Amino acid sequence: MQRLYDFLRRHPTWVDGFWAVVLFGISVLGGAATEEARGTDLPVLTVPVMLLLSLVVALRRRMPERMLVLAVVVGAGQLLADVATLPADFALLVIVYTVAAIGARWASRFALTAALCAAPLAQLRWPNTDASAAENIAVMIFQTVPFALAWVLGDSIRTRRAYFAQLEERAARLEKERAAQAKVAVAAERARIARELHDVVAHNVSVMVVQADGAAYVLDAAPDQAKKALETISSTGRQALAEMRRLLGVLRTGEHQEAGEYVPQPDVRQIEDLVEQCRGSGLPVDFKVEGTPRPLPSGVELTAYRIVQEALTNTRKHGGPNAGASVRLVYFDDGLGLLVEDDGKGAPHELYEEGGFDGQGHGLIGMRERVGMVGGTLDAGPRPGGGFRISVLLPLKPAH
Repeated sequence: MQRLYDFLRRHPTWVDGFWAVVLFGISVLGGAATEEARGTDLPVLTVPVMLLLSLVVALRRRMPERMLVLAVVVGAGQLLADVATLPADFALLVIVYTVAAIGARWASRFALTAALCAAPLAQLRWPNTDASAAENIAVMIFQTVPFALAWVLGDSIRTRRAYFAQLEERAARLEKERAAQAKVAVAAERARIARELHDVVAHNVSVMVVQADGAAYVLDAAPDQAKKALETISSTGRQALAEMRRLLGVLRTGEHQEAGEYVPQPDVRQIEDLVEQCRGSGLPVDFKVEGTPRPLPSGVELTAYRIVQEALTNTRKHGGPNAGASVRLVYFDDGLGLLVEDDGKGAPHELYEEGGFDGQGHGLIGMRERVGMVGGTLDAGPRPGGGFRISVLLPLKPAH
């Protein structure tokens, strides 16, 4: 039964053709019975009128505007040729409904006008001579009501379909917007992971390189120092691997990782360990904390740690062999302040003014992005007396 229903929905013209044949048969039988009762034959033009009105029903959904014009022409022909009303005139109701539901707007208005004129014209053409004028007017009004209802029903169907089409369009648009937002979120997450990887790799690898160079230099003269440098390289490498494992785990899909596999994100309390690591690699760092330490939002803590990490990495890269650094961590009532300075030769101008060249300068770009994500401000540039200075203010309230 469902297959038959689906077939009929896919072939509406076949359904309309079936009802057109039924309407033609009823019209022929009804007309023949009427004329037989009168003792006359069917008028010559009656059968063509029946055929054309049945054709209107058959093709109403395929070409509604043309069938409306055909129905009006046939109706006018009936009036002129004095072909009395037939069962086939039911096609006029059908085409009025169809055009109001699926036809063009001009055709819908034209159908309403023709529908309101059909019954009065028919009543004037074939009045009931045995009835009074009031009775003829009542019949005319009674015959006009079905045409008006047919148009109203068709127009309401059009409005309902337009409403559902608008809902479907809106749902499709929202789905596209959700997909776009999901893509943006994925891109932002990948950018965040890229910054994390940059910070982890740049800092830890630079420490390992410095320690490896120092170990090679004192390998023969001071084996104990060389051994200590190798141990630092080993611990730094393990730390880098642990953090990279945590970050890459975010990119994995369809895998269930145990809760203890990834290390937690670094916070402000680990800045002191970071400073000690830098001191162990040969970079003198003066570290001070001002204000009362207290728990901060995780995003602010991670941003503070990564800013200090990147700043010290840049000092090691660009400050020169005898550079020293200082780190100030200040707890305000409504925010966290960071001041990282060094007395080295400073970074090249292109790295902090123009965003870098030949793939360089991503560290400071990443700093600005991190600070902007938590609604903070960053000021980076050379110090008046030489070296480089990075000043950051991170608010405790999220940015809106």
